[in-house]
Amino acid sequence: MLMDWKRLFNPDCHNVVGLDIGSSSVKLVQLRKNAGRWAVAAAAEADISGGNRRTADRKKAVLTAIRNCVRSAGIETKFAVCGVGGPEVAVRGFKFPAMPADEIASAVLLEAEQVCPFNVAEGVIDYQLIPNGNNSVTGVLVAATKRVIKSKSEPVKQAFLTNILMDVDGLALLNCLDECEQSQAGSAIAILNVGCSCTSLAIKGGNNMPFIRDMSYSQEETTGKVPGEKGSLTGSEPGTLSSGVNSGQNTQRPGQGLEKAFDKLIVDVTETLRYYSAEQKSALVEKIFVCGGFALVDGFVQHLGEKLPAPAVLWNPFERISCDPLCPSEDLLGKKGPAFAVAAGLAMRSI
Repeated sequence: MLMDWKRLFNPDCHNVVGLDIGSSSVKLVQLRKNAGRWAVAAAAEADISGGNRRTADRKKAVLTAIRNCVRSAGIETKFAVCGVGGPEVAVRGFKFPAMPADEIASAVLLEAEQVCPFNVAEGVIDYQLIPNGNNSVTGVLVAATKRVIKSKSEPVKQAFLTNILMDVDGLALLNCLDECEQSQAGSAIAILNVGCSCTSLAIKGGNNMPFIRDMSYSQEETTGKVPGEKGSLTGSEPGTLSSGVNSGQNTQRPGQGLEKAFDKLIVDVTETLRYYSAEQKSALVEKIFVCGGFALVDGFVQHLGEKLPAPAVLWNPFERISCDPLCPSEDLLGKKGPAFAVAAGLAMRSI
């Protein structure tokens, strides 16, 4: 499956694409690293036609979207890193008393059985140890159902790509944040990715332990609650963003109906931030970076910033990641960059 949320592999051996297979579109990013700096070699997006249907037609649509992305990006590599998220994925920290190395895997499995919201016998489990300088064993475990892994890996294989690593969307976001933004020692920052069918909140505190929570709040849910205000989205239908959106200027207020629909998200995020601070005995989160397709809705980030207990800012990682001179995707990433954050984090994996 994965893991290593801090890239432990040789950074010079890097020739993969990040492939973010969402519910309404597929996003692809390929990065190069020269002299310690990332640059975009290729990027593309393709809609999943009929993406809301969970049928055989959707499987064909996902495969077609992947192929369209690969064709549009003009990539040569066949190695892809994909991500999973949602209720069939669990990310949990653990801390055990000191024990022999050959007993750690069994202890992690027992811990997963206690904390995972699904039967671990039907899933895949991996873990990463994190040195803490104390006489204990600490780390992060990740578990995902075989079903959700298969749903991502099968169409990748059918598109004649090799899925060399399965990551977690929230961990990919933290990787991208680490590479693009500097944080002060001991501070806690969060990244909120609001997509078409799922929202991920990822937090990194002073203890270097990632905290991930996936929530059911989504763009689909919001536009479904406010059918009369679908036009408040910057496109003609949910999941579609207009080319006129400026990632640095998202200041127009949403309509009252949409503001009310945001309330559930605001409550969930606020409660999660308070839980994190109490559970991790960490400082309060100082800033929330907001990304994902829904982040480009007029006034959305501004409204979050007014209601959440920490400042919220629209985050486009490609304001810190340049494009290769021959890469034709600069305009796409300048306008829709916040929607490509997960794909960028996946692309930062090394082999």
